[in-house]
Amino acid sequence: MKIQKSTARNTSVLGSIIAAICIIIYLAALVQASIRIYLIIDQRKITAEREFIQIADTALSAGMHGFLDDQFIQTMNDALFISGTIEALIITSAEDGYAVEKKKDHAIDYKMDPPRLKSKISFFEPYIKPLDIPEARNVKIEAVASAFDYAAFSKILKQTLLLILIGFAISFFTFLLKLLLGKSDKAKPAVNTDMSLHVQDTGENTEPDISDNNIKSKEKKSSNTPKSDIPAEPKGLYSLRSNIGWEEYTKDRLDSELHRCSSTENDLVLILTELTNLKDDDTFRQAAEEAVKFFLSRDLVFENGSYGITVIIPGVNLNTGISKAEKFHKRLSEKFNCKPHIGLSSRSGRLLNADRLILETKEALKKAKQDSKTPIIAFKSDPEKYRDFIRTRS
Repeated sequence: MKIQKSTARNTSVLGSIIAAICIIIYLAALVQASIRIYLIIDQRKITAEREFIQIADTALSAGMHGFLDDQFIQTMNDALFISGTIEALIITSAEDGYAVEKKKDHAIDYKMDPPRLKSKISFFEPYIKPLDIPEARNVKIEAVASAFDYAAFSKILKQTLLLILIGFAISFFTFLLKLLLGKSDKAKPAVNTDMSLHVQDTGENTEPDISDNNIKSKEKKSSNTPKSDIPAEPKGLYSLRSNIGWEEYTKDRLDSELHRCSSTENDLVLILTELTNLKDDDTFRQAAEEAVKFFLSRDLVFENGSYGITVIIPGVNLNTGISKAEKFHKRLSEKFNCKPHIGLSSRSGRLLNADRLILETKEALKKAKQDSKTPIIAFKSDPEKYRDFIRTRS
């Protein structure tokens, strides 16, 4: 009976320890999710303020050449769709006005006269700034930015769910272990009594008790192994090495932008740059910062390999993307005395995922590295042939 009581006591202690570990896992999962979501919203607010100032400066510069003409409207459309956080713009003067948004009837109330920005929980407070344009009176620009990055939130929720499932798995196997040990103790009380008598009389039957403890120790270790097998993930929004997005975040953000562009029937260009003769991280960090300044969005610029930079440009077509790539290539070559190679591809009216677009861009970059005379190569697709290809595979 002594061995039976000792086994029950050990099992009870083990259950209490595992229960405490599971509670810690649940609390840690909830706390880390809350902190990460808060940091993303806070960083997104900073990005939105910066992008609004850039758009306002662009509007002021374009308005000097012609306020609310076709060129001005096209410039503001491009500025809006390049932005990663701004969802809608309203530009008004004493005589006229202009409104544009990424998704129809999502951020602007057209029933009002003049149209006004909607107030939603998912939006930050509207940004308003007057524009000093000589040929127009009382000009101001208003914008609203989304507070939520749904792709990033989805990733956080998946990781949080994984931690919670690990806690459930540990508690389930602990419960199962206690149930099996309880049945074993109830099934053979007489044997345990005999064993205790043999131990007292001869000292020869201590081996069964030692093996039982070894089994419990092994089961305790195996129940804790899922916690140590969790893979390490990038921390924060931006890499400490370059201050741009982690390479691991590229696919999720690209899928999100592709989905948004397909829903609004807009194009998207993916640019992959490799600086082949860079040898230190300081220069790469400066080149990454130059990419952020050139493309006006840190949220859409990511690391790629050792010295590569990936840029997502929503709302522009392939020809515009090539033009931007040429200017970016020239700036990098002159400022850092390097030899960049650039590959790019675009959505081109196709319904495709991030993996496909990344593959096309990498193939274009590979050819650019092989061709000594052409450092920039674009992958140009035929939408009709692509649709035929997809139909034949489905």
